[in-house]
Amino acid sequence: MPISKVAVIGSGVMGGGIAAHVANAGLPVLLLDIVPPGAKNRNTVAEQAIERLLKTDPAPLMHRDFARRITPGNLEDHLGLLADCDWIVEVVLEKLEVKHATYAKIEKARKPGSIVSSNTSTIPLRDLVAGMPASFEQDFLITHFFNPPRYMRLLEIVCGPKTRPDAVQAIEEFCDVRLGKGVIHAKDTPGFIANRIGGMWIQSALQAAFDLGLSVEEADAVMGRPFGMPRTGIFGLLDLVGIDLTPQVAASMQRSLAKDDPYIRIYQDRPLLAKMIAEGYTGRKGKGGFYRMTRSASGRQREAIDLATGEYRPLAKPQLASTAERKPEALLRHEDRGGQYARRVLGLTLAYAAALVPEIADDVVAVDEAMRWGYTWKYGPFELIDRIGADAVIALLAAEKIAVPPLLQQAAGKSFYRTADGRLDYLGRDGKYAPVKRRPGVLLLADIKRKSKPLARNGSASLWDVGDGVLCLEFHSKMNALDTEIMGMLGKGLDTVKKSAGAFKAMVIYNEAENFSVGANVGLALFAANVALWPFIEEGETAGQNAYKNLKYAPFPVVSAPSGMALGGGCEILLHSAAVQAHAESYIGLVETGVGLVPGWGGCKELVTRHTLNKKRPGGPMPPLLQAFETIALAKVSRSAPEARDTLMLREGDGITMNRDRLLADAKTKALALAAGYQPPQPQPINLPGPTGAAALKLGVTDLVNQGKATAYDAVVAERLAEVLSGGDTDMTLETSEDQLLALERRAFQSLIREPRTLARIEHMLETGKPLRN
Repeated sequence: MPISKVAVIGSGVMGGGIAAHVANAGLPVLLLDIVPPGAKNRNTVAEQAIERLLKTDPAPLMHRDFARRITPGNLEDHLGLLADCDWIVEVVLEKLEVKHATYAKIEKARKPGSIVSSNTSTIPLRDLVAGMPASFEQDFLITHFFNPPRYMRLLEIVCGPKTRPDAVQAIEEFCDVRLGKGVIHAKDTPGFIANRIGGMWIQSALQAAFDLGLSVEEADAVMGRPFGMPRTGIFGLLDLVGIDLTPQVAASMQRSLAKDDPYIRIYQDRPLLAKMIAEGYTGRKGKGGFYRMTRSASGRQREAIDLATGEYRPLAKPQLASTAERKPEALLRHEDRGGQYARRVLGLTLAYAAALVPEIADDVVAVDEAMRWGYTWKYGPFELIDRIGADAVIALLAAEKIAVPPLLQQAAGKSFYRTADGRLDYLGRDGKYAPVKRRPGVLLLADIKRKSKPLARNGSASLWDVGDGVLCLEFHSKMNALDTEIMGMLGKGLDTVKKSAGAFKAMVIYNEAENFSVGANVGLALFAANVALWPFIEEGETAGQNAYKNLKYAPFPVVSAPSGMALGGGCEILLHSAAVQAHAESYIGLVETGVGLVPGWGGCKELVTRHTLNKKRPGGPMPPLLQAFETIALAKVSRSAPEARDTLMLREGDGITMNRDRLLADAKTKALALAAGYQPPQPQPINLPGPTGAAALKLGVTDLVNQGKATAYDAVVAERLAEVLSGGDTDMTLETSEDQLLALERRAFQSLIREPRTLARIEHMLETGKPLRN
């Protein structure tokens, strides 16, 4: 049965978030909750939840309009609507009696064969279905989302012995393809996979910090980036998720785990936590947490709590030598308190993970994926063991007097993962290697790299044959900043397809880094400007414009597939591509004004052309000009791929992929579909208002400066932008060509790059990552 409508029962933070993400996937959602005593509006609880979704930051909805897909209701008047739903997700209180009462209502109203699941993270499935009819038990499973559902990729599925296989398959496929989840099958054990190991990691880190006398800053510096764990560290993470959850999770674990479980053995009540919670210091959602921000006459000051005294003090930079280490193996060798802390926490956590296979999951792959997707670890426990070395971890456990689990003993002298015959293998419980299996429809560049060599490569980019006549251009510079080597490889890729005699039909631009591209390498531009290498800068801009023009008019389709940030020059690549297949979490924008520049590689030209030719635009010469001007001048960045349609960064024919692992396959499919009979676009001159349009735009900027909403230099940059977008010395009776707009871009860019205030903005951005308002 295909899933075409979903119901969510319970509209709290998780229920509302799940409903929002189903709406993100394009489906209608029914959101039901209780009727409060004496309420005049019987749907008020669910309606307020939808209102919260529109106010929450980060946004649970990928577009505000998606809230219209959610229908609010209540559990007394609208149960009959469940008969139209294919999947019903229960997200009510974590009390068994409340869940059983809810299931009884659902069972009376749902249609035969509809699937029911619980988002529980603490109650065993066998207890949830106890006393329920066999038909309910066959249609029931646990679908454990992580908060916030839009952004956290992990979904743990737990099936019962009587759950229908086709129901499991339907949910797995829907959550994978439509919701973009990394679906992991977990066993019906306490905490499932991620929270079981994550709980041990947090508890061991918390206890060790108290025992070893570390400050919260020292602990977070050690147990964060060096091991590929969240950069917040442990205490920053607890502030983020809520300190009040810590005793709740601990109580659940204590109730459900065996008395000899290592988690139980290391657990201690810490009075400081109870005191903080009682006084409202529950983290970012409260008055503060292990860290807090205070205000005084001298300004804002960040403070940290002293774990020994419970008093707040100014934030201090960690002084331990170990906190300067960035390599795991080097940090673990340190003899100071930071090294001791790392050895204790990593030893307990990695040993725990190795001891829990197969109790919580069938293999190490599931455990690693769960921790990467659910706790945003860069490496799962077994991948981390490989980075440190299995033998080194075994020696560490022996030194810390921690028992070495049998699975880890199997890895002695080996590793948990290896590449053999061009494929990735993992070490099984039997000591033999087996191939890591990808889900049907998944194509990863990482796998292609294991079995082939690049057709061409330099320090910043590579060309790969991804099969079926499709060439892939991959960026791999720092943050995928665009430089001369990437431009050169783009040109080489276009030439390779042209000269392949039909062997290649299309090209995709794709990579598997955190961000598609943060734009041009402005550090290089700053260096050149500081030594007055103006010809170098001019040549670089012209070369970029020519490269993107060749990209646009290539005699075959080029499909760009962004994920994460596609900013500045990275955004301009999308604007010049035949089509875009974007990951849903793509953040796209022309941000050059933030560093005192205007887009110089065709971004101004493409955006004003799109708005001018947009058939849905308002009439008159100014609306398209104003829309492009606002988008660029305000450095607007979409907060999702659907939002990018509003600014025409994405067009109607561009696609959106929810699951990151399916992006390359979807982009390749789109490229091949376009390749049949492909004809490149024809240049389209447009009519622009010229100086009269520029004057109107400048007048609006002057008003913002007078109101204190823009600086005098913002006005300088905006005026240059207005001159480009209005077409320069022209009027509505004349056509303005692409080449004329490109010339205007170059003139504005070259003027601004020579301005000291622009150079100050670039330098400040490189040093702080934040724009300078000078």
